[in-house]
Amino acid sequence: MATETEEPTLTVDELAARAGVTVRTIRFYSTRGLLPPPVIGPRRVGHYGPAHLSRLALIEELQHHGMTLAAIERHLQRLPADLSAHDLAIHRAVVASWAPDSADDAGRAELERRAGRSLSDTDIDRLTAMDVLERIPGSPDTFRVDAGLLALGVQLLDVPIAHETILAARTVLMEHTRSAAHELTRLFRDEVWNPYRERESDPDHVEAMKSLSAHMQPMVLQALVTAFQRSLKAELRAAFGPPAP
Repeated sequence: MATETEEPTLTVDELAARAGVTVRTIRFYSTRGLLPPPVIGPRRVGHYGPAHLSRLALIEELQHHGMTLAAIERHLQRLPADLSAHDLAIHRAVVASWAPDSADDAGRAELERRAGRSLSDTDIDRLTAMDVLERIPGSPDTFRVDAGLLALGVQLLDVPIAHETILAARTVLMEHTRSAAHELTRLFRDEVWNPYRERESDPDHVEAMKSLSAHMQPMVLQALVTAFQRSLKAELRAAFGPPAP
């Protein structure tokens, strides 16, 4: 898998297979300006890299939210042109977080189509351990798939880190994010909701406050993502020196 600092090495066929789309779709997106042009190599062959793959994943996520291609085009035009694959992946994660939890059933062939690659039995076991998949009792080749986690789980299959380390990292993230969510909810309840309810008895105003609490989620999540990014950069810099550009 190419890294941020490597030259794009994927052909259009390889990019299509990795992204789980057709070559025709990639070319159509390119004509609409949804994808940047490839790097032209020897024999006029176009090569694609991680940023193209991340942008395709973002387009798919936006489509899952019901956006038309015209709306997606406008959305992408508002993003900085030089966003890296890393930045696009973070943007996609934030977008995906607005979707309700969803899981559906898929057979092995459909699962591999969504993953954009073949999956070995070991891969299936690892995705199951990460709670990306759930085996359906009595049907060994059918799985309940967490659509929001599948892309991330497939990416983690290629990370050169022991599976036990990935699961340990997941445990740390779950524990700390639950703690942050609990404390933020408590703060909103004690400092905003309860005092407001004590002062205000109008049902319409109470419903408006409930609506406010729901609309705060995007702002809170963006604040958490930004704070975590800065904290992680600081920790990595302290532990290993300046991060690679």
